[in-house]
Amino acid sequence: MQLRIPGPTPCPDEVLQAMTKQMINHRGKEFGALLRQVTQQLKGVFQTKGDVLILTGSGTGAMEAAIVNTLSPGDKVLSVSIGDFGDRFANIAQQFGAEVKRLGFEWGTPADPETVRKALKSDPATKAVLVTHNETSTGITNDLAAISAVVKEFDLLLIVDGVSSISSIDLPVDDWQVDVAVTASQKGWMAPPGLAMVSMSQKAWQAYAKAKMPRFYWDLGKAKRFVEEKGNQTPWTPAVSTFYALALALDMLERETLSKVFARHVRVGKAAREGIRSIGLSLFANEAYASNTVTAIKGPEGVDLKKLLQLLREDYGVVLAGGQGKLDGKIFRIGHMGWVTEADIGEVVAALKAALPQARS
Repeated sequence: MQLRIPGPTPCPDEVLQAMTKQMINHRGKEFGALLRQVTQQLKGVFQTKGDVLILTGSGTGAMEAAIVNTLSPGDKVLSVSIGDFGDRFANIAQQFGAEVKRLGFEWGTPADPETVRKALKSDPATKAVLVTHNETSTGITNDLAAISAVVKEFDLLLIVDGVSSISSIDLPVDDWQVDVAVTASQKGWMAPPGLAMVSMSQKAWQAYAKAKMPRFYWDLGKAKRFVEEKGNQTPWTPAVSTFYALALALDMLERETLSKVFARHVRVGKAAREGIRSIGLSLFANEAYASNTVTAIKGPEGVDLKKLLQLLREDYGVVLAGGQGKLDGKIFRIGHMGWVTEADIGEVVAALKAALPQARS
């Protein structure tokens, strides 16, 4: 079975095997050593010298943690959205009482840094900017370096959803002055769902000290204290088996080297886009900003997309994703992050070519 959705993603056999190890005392020295090693390796992938904290939860949990640990009810926030997950980030902030100004861009296009600048100039009381680096609902990667440069002109807090980019697409947290960056194990990390990772800059910790949104399970200050004061522990029971898996996956990433991992995703993304065009289909995204971890394809005229996805799954062993939100029934998506090669994409394209005629109405 070719699982090619934007997450969860396939896991190497050795990563899955690592999860079969027996449980250990999460308050003992063995788990402490595991947490310390995994955290150090994560810092290398995040490209940060700051804090990286590991939570038991999903990417959305990490997004909530990023919000509630840095903001207070009534804080003015600019939410830069290019798709469904950008909208989700805004919804979380709004749910906890932030005053959210939504700066939405046409789905399938990236955020324009100059438009972001104008929005920030128009409201000097803005405290933070929310942005999705890689939007899986539309297959677009934002120019985060350019957006960050604009945000830092105003000395604002930059909070980034890197769920589907970090570990697959270059996101140098320190160089780009990202204050909070979040990701999750089920994406490019080649591990199962269950762990979320959050990086915090010094500016983010200063915001934490003043933040008044309610937090308990997602309290990052508590997570930091348990690491530093209790010998590398987590406040709550961690997903131990997923830690085993992530530890081995991080070893694999380290052996491949980060630069080669990024280069492989560039090649795979290009193979996906070229493959789609070769069978007469059209990309949904602006190709100049097309993602290297997920490719969004316009539904061809006369093709029942639900039937196409069903045929691919049942007859060809290829599992793809449909559209999200307002794109449901209009596009479909190929996920290609983590454990993936050009050969995998070749199989997907061949299956698509064979299934398309059968899905035409």
